[in-house]
Amino acid sequence: MARKIKDPGFGYKSTKNAQSIINKDGTSNVIHLNKKRSLDDLYAYFIEISWIKFFFLIVLVYTLINIIFGFIYTLIGIEEITKSTGHFFTDFLNGFFFSAQTLTTVGYGGIAPHGITSNIIAAFEAMIGLLSFSFITGLLYGRFSKPRAAIKFSDKLILREFKGNRALMFRLMNSRKTVMIEPKITVTLSISDQTTKEKKFYELKLERDAIMYLPTVWTVVHEINEESPLFNFTNKQIEKLQAELYLLLQYHEESFAQNVYQIHSYQFSDVETDVKFTTSYRFDEDGFTILDHDKLSEVEKM
Repeated sequence: MARKIKDPGFGYKSTKNAQSIINKDGTSNVIHLNKKRSLDDLYAYFIEISWIKFFFLIVLVYTLINIIFGFIYTLIGIEEITKSTGHFFTDFLNGFFFSAQTLTTVGYGGIAPHGITSNIIAAFEAMIGLLSFSFITGLLYGRFSKPRAAIKFSDKLILREFKGNRALMFRLMNSRKTVMIEPKITVTLSISDQTTKEKKFYELKLERDAIMYLPTVWTVVHEINEESPLFNFTNKQIEKLQAELYLLLQYHEESFAQNVYQIHSYQFSDVETDVKFTTSYRFDEDGFTILDHDKLSEVEKM
């Protein structure tokens, strides 16, 4: 008999109009309302966003600060830092580039504040520059030092014959060249009750839920036997189930010398039947193992 478990933390009361609470990449799909903001949220945001967005925001903020101070230097009189050209835009550019020198504490010497007002503004901007670059340095260190899992999961679930029964399978691999030490996976199945529209949760029994190390690919197998919650469903019924798999993988990452975690989810609309995964690795003439990352999700008819 399948072991039914309590809601593992998703908080579902009903499935009506409900999307998955976890995205395929493991990120949360929850929209927060009336949440108080704090500096901790800002730090976490800059740590979690992509590198492209991170550097884009840095360049954007850097440019905006220089534009603001460029206008300030122009409005107080560009003569406070250099000789006026008589053209507003040219004077603004001089103020903008002087702001960039002040903010970064470069100070080439071609332009310098002469009056009290310009010196006060330049001193204040220099302080902003020091604090800003200290903050950016901390963010860069935090982004590089944060342990991150780099697991790739197959795009599809497959449903196939297995040892006289059927089995639900998926594959995973490490996208880094390091070896995954003691990987362990927990798979939770959620099935929507068609009558009550509530979700029922089951912890699936796996052929192997932990291995010593993984240098190549791991095919995770749930055998659909009498103990499986899917035992009484046909293949066609399984494909049409309003069901989802939630995966939690943990392992020791050599790169960071720490345990890391990764979450993933599969919709049952991802199920393909009567297929099997193709071999994703081979041996070359010298006996070295060649692992083809593009073949992780490749399947063939049985």
